[in-house]
Amino acid sequence: MRLKDKIVVVVGGGQTKGDTIGNGRAAALLFAREGASVMLVDRDLASAQETQAMIEKEGNKAWSFRADITREADCRAFAQACKDRHGRIDCLHNVVGIGISAPAPRHFDEDVWDQTMTVNLKGMMFSCKHVLPHMREQRAGSIVNISSIAAVCWDSVVAYKTSKAGVNALTHFIAMNNADHGVRANVIMPGKVDTPMAIEGHVQARNIDKNALRAERDAHIPLNRKMGTAWDIAHAALFLHSDEARFITAVVLPVDGGESARIG
Repeated sequence: MRLKDKIVVVVGGGQTKGDTIGNGRAAALLFAREGASVMLVDRDLASAQETQAMIEKEGNKAWSFRADITREADCRAFAQACKDRHGRIDCLHNVVGIGISAPAPRHFDEDVWDQTMTVNLKGMMFSCKHVLPHMREQRAGSIVNISSIAAVCWDSVVAYKTSKAGVNALTHFIAMNNADHGVRANVIMPGKVDTPMAIEGHVQARNIDKNALRAERDAHIPLNRKMGTAWDIAHAALFLHSDEARFITAVVLPVDGGESARIG
């Protein structure tokens, strides 16, 4: 019960369809099991409601809200809806992100750049912007933004890498600008994890067999030569949101089986 009686907003509480669990759904399920009431925010309301049903089946609390975080009005709306319903927002967990597998000649194309930056960075900024006033007012709160080790490692798409580096910088700013108000902000940088977004996207883009793709990704991981799962990311987030991490802010935490530590 590490989040007992906490009000947690999971932005990206649905998931891409696939045969494994995604980061948003795993986090929402775990937070609810640990005693939180979870607000599931997603552009795909039906997918968020699937997560809600899974949480409620276990006897825990959740509700769903449709919002497109690239629209500032939607972010303002979900923050206010949570405040109206619960009176406060204890934790904001930002999971939404995209990766566009563009061929090399298109890496700097305006449409690839703009779409990636809008979803991965501007949307996260809007989400934080409209939750922060409520956290500052209550003089407490935890924000965890999901970035990627692409922020600090080589990545094949420059827009994706730059957007994730921007998430790290944004979170650092939020942490230091709100510390006096009792608000903490941290980043998790997942490495290669076996989620629907990662696997299904690459399978389609590269026309590769799923098992072959998983074996290829496993081979990159120093720790046991095995990818992580969404549960690994969720457990790291649970710690950062919990009161056990009350003295931790502005941290950028790789959860990657040592992949980002491979230098040379």
